[in-house]
Amino acid sequence: MTEPLAGRSHFTHIVCLECQHEFQASPMAEHCPACGGVWLDARYDYEAVARLWQNGPVSASRSLWRFVELLPVDGPNPNISLTEGFTPLVRAVKLQRQFEHPAIFIKDERQLPTSSFKDRQAAVAATAMAAAGLRECVLASTGNAACAYAAYCARADIKLWLFLTSMVPAAKMREAALYGAEVIKITGTYDQAKKIAAEFAARRGIHMDKGAKSIPGKESMKTIAFEIARQLAETIPGRPWRAPDWYIQAVSGGIGPLGVYKGFTELYQMGLIDRVPKIGVVQVDGCSPMVRAFQAGLPQAQPVTPETRITVLSTGDPGMGYQLLYQAIQTHGGHMLSVSDEEAFEAMRGLARLEGISVEPATAVAFAGLGKMFRQGLIGADETVVVNCSGHTFPAEKYITDEESLPSLRLPAEAGRRGAAPLDGIESALQQLDEQVTTIVVIDDNPADSRLIHRLLRTRKNYRIFEANNPVEGLELIRQRMPDLVITDLRMPEMDGFTLLERLKQEPRTAHIPVIVVSGQELTPELRRQLQQKTVSVWLKGASSGKELVEQVLHTLSGGGEREEPAGAETKSTPETIPAPPQVPLAARRYKIVLVDDNPVDARLIGRMLETIGDVQVTPVYSGLSAVEVIETTRPDLVVLDLVIPDKSGYDILSDLRQNPHLDKIPVVVITAKRLSDAEKQVLEQHHILSLWQKEDLDRHALVSHVETQLKSN
Repeated sequence: MTEPLAGRSHFTHIVCLECQHEFQASPMAEHCPACGGVWLDARYDYEAVARLWQNGPVSASRSLWRFVELLPVDGPNPNISLTEGFTPLVRAVKLQRQFEHPAIFIKDERQLPTSSFKDRQAAVAATAMAAAGLRECVLASTGNAACAYAAYCARADIKLWLFLTSMVPAAKMREAALYGAEVIKITGTYDQAKKIAAEFAARRGIHMDKGAKSIPGKESMKTIAFEIARQLAETIPGRPWRAPDWYIQAVSGGIGPLGVYKGFTELYQMGLIDRVPKIGVVQVDGCSPMVRAFQAGLPQAQPVTPETRITVLSTGDPGMGYQLLYQAIQTHGGHMLSVSDEEAFEAMRGLARLEGISVEPATAVAFAGLGKMFRQGLIGADETVVVNCSGHTFPAEKYITDEESLPSLRLPAEAGRRGAAPLDGIESALQQLDEQVTTIVVIDDNPADSRLIHRLLRTRKNYRIFEANNPVEGLELIRQRMPDLVITDLRMPEMDGFTLLERLKQEPRTAHIPVIVVSGQELTPELRRQLQQKTVSVWLKGASSGKELVEQVLHTLSGGGEREEPAGAETKSTPETIPAPPQVPLAARRYKIVLVDDNPVDARLIGRMLETIGDVQVTPVYSGLSAVEVIETTRPDLVVLDLVIPDKSGYDILSDLRQNPHLDKIPVVVITAKRLSDAEKQVLEQHHILSLWQKEDLDRHALVSHVETQLKSN
């Protein structure tokens, strides 16, 4: 008999769970070749692994890669791994006292790199994608997977497109964006976000990660079961593996408990444990399709529209995930139940006060469910219970990035609805999204010039445009954003445009990015020849129409190269040019606006909008405490005010202005991201604000027109 090899995967083949067809092992397999099904299951040489693991795993690694023999990839990749896995199994002493139960354990997945058990999924998936040579990935998520994939894709140099519903907490969006992911907000349900993400991936030919349906996703979660079995064995010596009687987890789509269940069944199949634990599935009342079907004794769940504040658990259509969990409970025992949002919040407070463990509401759902299970007598007096504890309560720093600047799609009401024909609406949304995610970097050491190009482009398309007024910063911005187009000046300090072009073409990741040069530098025939080899076109400032530049940009981004001259146009011997920006003397700026917003990104965007009026001077203020002082000194014609400012709220600033006889007549426009209650709107009316605008739905042209009318009417 050949001795089994340790330290490598024993992945042998794949079985389609929909038609039972068997086919060749591949961690990136997406469909069954026989029926086209997407629910696939990896299988291994269990006989060989059983011999290796009979006294415990061979590897001494303290990470999930200790169990590589039953993972679908040979790992870890040292350039990607963050030593994920082997989180603590903590005895919940005070919960044991509260429920008068001797054996309650908490599997503390908060200790993973992004504080979520989804790090396991992301680590294995990113390793598999990197091994397959993939450089882009699309993912739809309710929150935690987004942060996990963003972190690991950053490690793997994989560009990640994240589709999140607008209900996902802003802190999670900011955290994912901080890792460099392209975050796209969808105003709709999670199931609609998945549909849009899949269509987006198909249009662009990008790999779409399918979560529980993917081989790496489900297989990674098995490692939770393997670790629990090893850790419980250490608490009661005598056997190398020991299974609990119950495994309990809060559930959205089901990937966690499905993977954990598979891990225990594999250990049982190999004869390493004497039972497969009962699975406790806990959902939130406002999104509990699994629980509703289970209570009705149905093998299939009907989709629901999520109505819960706990958005991480808002998968309305679990699909085959429910069927597999239902079968598991029918075979080995278990239960499904739901708890209210309020019960989850109370459990979150109780867990922190009793055990010193702070969790996010989604995890608290599991502990609220644990309490219900004890009260209903579902857990036997001598049964060992393990509860999955995942997610943190500490939000990402607000000022690192701004979720309001992320691309956003508002789906038509019928999009994704069963029985509807949403094709036109979704196609329109995807076309809109193509525009919003198209990224341009403009580099010019003259801020007025870069701003002019920015405005010219935004008159035609809602592109994402980033400006850099320093070529060194511009090069780093290009590396971070990987834009679809670069527009650059030539004559700049620290690094001229020619050097910038050389750097871009030397780096494999940036060599393909098209570049348009817009410069005031006179060019010799030799310089023009050099530029023609490395750029789409060259434009000279101060001699022609900006409209032509915009048309060139549109043509380039649509897949064309240098645009042909319009029919009937004269042949030109020099490159096309754009006008130099109009210089408005400071003294000619008659109107003064003070803009109070603690977010510099918002302040810059709103300020630029207002400056298009042409005769205004915008003074930004980023601190609520200094706002009134600046207004007192400036005596502006108008104040533009945010409401949510950490050191002093917009309401307090308004109150101070209205109580000051020198400032109380200054008109105030409020622009806020906060959705206001009727009572809050009434407070603003009492302070006699001029108008109220929502950042999410901001009509830029209407705002500018409104402000211009107000200024010129005084």
